[in-house]
Formats: sequence, C-alpha cells, structure tokens
Amino acid sequence: MTETLASPDAGTDSPRMLYLNRRDIAAVGGADPELYVTALRAALVAHAAGRTVQPLKPYLRANGKQGHIADRIIAMPAYVGDPGISGLKWIGSKHDNPTARGLERASAVIVLNDPETNYPIALLEGSLISAWRTAAVTCLAAEYFARPGFTDLALIGCGVIGSTQLRALTRWFPNITTAHLFDTDPDAAHALADRIGVERPGIEVTVTGSAEDAVRAGEVVLPCTLADAPYIPFSWLSPGTFLANVSIMDVHKDVFLNADKVVVDDWEQSNREKKIINQLVLDGTFSREQLHAELGEVLAGTRPGREDDEEIILLNPMGMAVEDIACAAEVHRRAREKEIGTWLDLY
Repeated sequence: MTETLASPDAGTDSPRMLYLNRRDIAAVGGADPELYVTALRAALVAHAAGRTVQPLKPYLRANGKQGHIADRIIAMPAYVGDPGISGLKWIGSKHDNPTARGLERASAVIVLNDPETNYPIALLEGSLISAWRTAAVTCLAAEYFARPGFTDLALIGCGVIGSTQLRALTRWFPNITTAHLFDTDPDAAHALADRIGVERPGIEVTVTGSAEDAVRAGEVVLPCTLADAPYIPFSWLSPGTFLANVSIMDVHKDVFLNADKVVVDDWEQSNREKKIINQLVLDGTFSREQLHAELGEVLAGTRPGREDDEEIILLNPMGMAVEDIACAAEVHRRAREKEIGTWLDLY
C-alpha cells in the first residue's frame, strides 16, 4: 500500500529506495504522452551529443535459438547526463503469456541509481513506462517525419504496445480523424476499435481485412506485432508515408533500400541481433553512410526531417535504455515532488 512520504533518511540510518508501482506511475502522469515526450526530447538530443553512456543490451534467451523470438529477458543499462542518473531496465517477455497464463506478454522493472554513490534510489514497475516511452518516440518522430496535418493512422497489431501507440498519437495529434486497425486475431482489433470509439468518439476506427489494406490506407503506419519475419513490402507504401517500424521485424529489406530516408534511434543498437538492418549490413547492401540520421540528430537540428510531401520515411526504433532511464527519472522526480510511492529499506 502506498504511504505518505517522509524524508528518505527519516528515523533510520539505512539507505532507502522509493518503490513506485503502476498506479503510482499513472498518478504522476505516466499514462499520458506529455511526460514521456518531454523527457525523451531532451534525452535523445543528449544521446546524439554524446552525453549518455549506453552499453549494448544483452538478450537472455533460456531456450536459445529454439525459442520464440519474443521469449527473452533484456538488460538495458544507461547513464543519462541530464538529469544525471544511472539505471537499468530488466524486461522479460513470453509470447504465450496472454493465452496460456492470462498475463500481459511483457513485464519489467526499472532500477535507478544515484551516480555519486551508485546506490539504488528507486525501483519502478517498468512495463507501463516501457509502453508509453515507445509510443512517445513515435509521437516525437511523427512531428518531424509525418506529413503535416496527416489524418490517417494504420495500426498492425492491437496488443498493449499497439493500443498505447494509438492512444498516444491520437492525443498528441488532434488532426487525426481515422484509424485503420488489423490484427491476426480479429477479436483483438474489434475490442481496441470499441475502446477507442468510447475514448475518442471523434475518430473513425475501422478494422480492415488484411495488413495490406491497413498499410495502404495509412499516412502514418505502425506495425506493433510479434512477427519474426517481414511481411510489409515497399509496394504497399503510398508516397508521403511515415512508417514507424515499432516491432522491428515487420518490414521487408526493399523498404530500407527504397525509402527516401531511413532513421534509427541508435545505429549500434540497430545493427545487431540479425535484425533487418543487420542482415542488410552483412549482405553488403546497407551501411551507416546510407542512414539518413539518428533520431536525436534530427531533434537537435543537425539533420533535416521531412523535406518533401512525397518522401517515404522509415523509422527503425530498436528501443534504448537511455529512453527508459530518462523517462523513469522524470517519473521519479514527479513522484518525489507529489509525495507518492513507498519507501523500502535496503538493510
């Protein structure tokens, strides 16, 4: 149960850390894009300027190559120079959690550390932060890469990540009038359509009969699936499309090779683990020199965003620990300010 906060050192010599559960995080704005867009805008610029430290994230796959692509636990450490905090996201996923166990596919915790002592100062439920920071990256990118005044979204995959993307973008961009949804489970698509219809009655939500129908209808396209092989070819994309490749494996190689601009959040994170960019690099058909930019460079103004209404732009966001730690730090700051959370003694 959440308690009223006293000073972290009150009545004890033991170091303490602040525990924030999902309800606490939502109470300080953690279920709305504003908190995340604000934190990420600064963090991505800092990353582009080299003011972060981010080791490559390791993947723990207990079943090795025999396991499903979504069955893994990832350790994501980072130091963010502004606000000056270190941390780690430990995020697990099992593809059959929803069907076999009635659980969300992914779960996570985030630990924040004081960089002066390296002591842990906070423990946060991480899956809410992870979903909303992922959506906020898309919101930020769409400011620069989507056609101004775009009205139509296409969402492929209607689970937690997809629904959060849809909620975030429809809140952040009041110009959106229509959402085209597809899921291999039609019930999931219809359920999300019903929820969005209640939450945002001014938006027309349609469930399409195929992924192709949705993609062809969208000016901004959001694949949010568990796909382990590409299914979206370049030929499905209309001039002017911005495609945020949220779930990474959905887009055929020809999209990377034919898009007018390809953008990543971090080149080193993207060029590994046999993801599509890594495959292209190993094939000798794509390189760092062919990349348009890292997202932080565009936010900082050192590389351009969209320059033509006809450009097809692909964002390939692998997801960075810098993003999670910056967002968790802002949640932690607001929780301290509002005296929300539970203090835990370390000793």
